[in-house]
Amino acid sequence: MYYAYKYRLKPSDAHREELDRHRDICRQLYNHTLYRLNEYQDEHGELPSMTTLRSELPDLKKWWDGLSDVYSKVLQTVVERLFDNLKGLSALKENGYGVGQLKWKPPRGFRSFTYSQSGFKLDKKGGQTVLSLSKLADIPIRLHRAIPDDATLKQVTVKKEPTGEWFATFGVEMDREPPEPPENPEKCVGIDVGILKYAHDTDGTAVGSLDLSDERDRLEREQRKLSRKQHGSNNYEKQRRQVAECHADLRRKRRDFLHKLSNYYALEYDLVAVEALNVKGMIESPSNSRNTASAAWRTFLSLLEYKCEREGTHFVAVNPRGMTKECASCGVSTRKPLWVREHSCPACGFEADRDANAAWKILSRGLEDVGVGHSERTPVETALPVDTPVSAKRVVEAGSPTLKERTALAVSE
Repeated sequence: MYYAYKYRLKPSDAHREELDRHRDICRQLYNHTLYRLNEYQDEHGELPSMTTLRSELPDLKKWWDGLSDVYSKVLQTVVERLFDNLKGLSALKENGYGVGQLKWKPPRGFRSFTYSQSGFKLDKKGGQTVLSLSKLADIPIRLHRAIPDDATLKQVTVKKEPTGEWFATFGVEMDREPPEPPENPEKCVGIDVGILKYAHDTDGTAVGSLDLSDERDRLEREQRKLSRKQHGSNNYEKQRRQVAECHADLRRKRRDFLHKLSNYYALEYDLVAVEALNVKGMIESPSNSRNTASAAWRTFLSLLEYKCEREGTHFVAVNPRGMTKECASCGVSTRKPLWVREHSCPACGFEADRDANAAWKILSRGLEDVGVGHSERTPVETALPVDTPVSAKRVVEAGSPTLKERTALAVSE
C-alpha cells in the first residue's frame, strides 16, 4: 500500500532563501512549459506528449541560468505536474463542467516541488536528523513519528505553507498487504453524522461536534485588521501571516479530531457503515452551508475509508435516501421536520433519538450491501434509553470517543 508521512522542516534563514529560489525556478519552468505546450498546439494542431516537452530540458539548461542548479528529477516532475493538471481539466470536462485553460502560476500559486525516486535521503548529521536534498541542502527535520522499517521511500514533496512554514511529505510504499476483512464480521457499527452531534453510532455513543467558535472569532478579528492595512506594505504582509496562522490552527484542530475519531472506529469494529453523502450538493444549498462545510464530513469519510482498508475492516457507504424517515424496527416511513429530534413510529411504537434510529438504518443497509445478513439484535432490544454523550474534547485529548469504558452512571442505566 501507498501512504504519505508529513513532517515539519526546521530550515535556517539560508535554507529558506535557497528553498524559495528552487521553488521559484520550478514555477518559472512550469510557466515556460505551459507556453511551449500552447505554442506546439498552435503549430501542429494537437497537444505534445510529456516525453516531447521533457526532452527539451537539456537544451534549456544551456541558456537558462539557474536551471542547472535544480536536480534533474525535480525538473521532470514539474513537467509531469503540468500534464496531471491537464488530465484533471479533461476529467472535469467529461463530467459536464465548464472548464477554461491552464493559467500561469504566480509566486504564491506555486508552493511545492517534488523529488521523485532519487536525490533525497534521511540522514544523521551533527546529532540531529536531516533531510538531504540533492543540489540544495541538508535541512533539519522533526521526525515526530518513525517511518516503518519495511517501507520504501518513493518520493518527497517539499512545500511552503501560507504561514511561511516548510513541510516535507514522503510518499511511502509498504511491502506488506493489508489484512483481508473478515467474512463474518462480529462487531458492526452504523454511524450517522450530524452538526449538533458529530457522530451517533448504534452502540449508543453520541460524539459531540468540535467547538471551534473561539478560533473562528479570532480569525474574524485578524481578517478585519488585515482589511485596514495597505495592500503590499510590510504591515499587510505581517497581518496576512497572522490570518494564515488562524486558518492553519482551525485546519489542524479539525483534522486532528477527525483522524482520532476515524482511527477509533477503524480499530474497534469489523464493519463500519456510513452514509454516502453528497456533501458538495449540501454545501451549495442556501441553508446551513457554513456549518456543513465546517463539519468536514467528506474528509471524515475519506479518512475512515482508508483507515478501514489499512486495518482490514469492512467500510460500507450506503444510499442515504429516506434514512431519517424510515423506522429502524419495522421500516415504515414517517415524515417529520428537521427540528423534531425524536423518532416515534406510529406503526410499531419504536421510540429513539432521531440520529440513533438513522444509525440503525445505516447499519441495516450496510449489512445488506455486504451480504452478511441482518444482525440478530433488533433496535428495540438494544437501544439505550439514554444515549451516552461524549464530548469532542475527550476525542482530542485521548484519541477515543469512549476511552474503552463506560462511566458508572451509564452502566447503571
